[in-house]
Amino acid sequence: MVIKNSVLLHENDNVVTVIRDITAGEEVCYEKGGAVKKVTATESIPLGHKVALSEIREGIKVIKYDAVIGCAKKDIKVGDLVHVNNLESIRGRGDLNTSN
Repeated sequence: MVIKNSVLLHENDNVVTVIRDITAGEEVCYEKGGAVKKVTATESIPLGHKVALSEIREGIKVIKYDAVIGCAKKDIKVGDLVHVNNLESIRGRGDLNTSN
């Protein structure tokens, strides 16, 4: 039996949120479409933080809750921590035109 240690909030998300601290090299397990899926953490991931489920190229949107939460500031690999070092938020940014 695989114990899930992360949550996929919506089927369209490209990140999951971990529900406990994850160590580098550990499998991040989540459920999608009734099946348990896994990616390997490339670094330590603190409780409550996001992990990339797919490669996210610089400038590509990061999706959580089936909503854009930001854009990749640099290439993000599968299993990487997604946080302020590689994610630029677009929420509440009055300097950006988000109508496009």
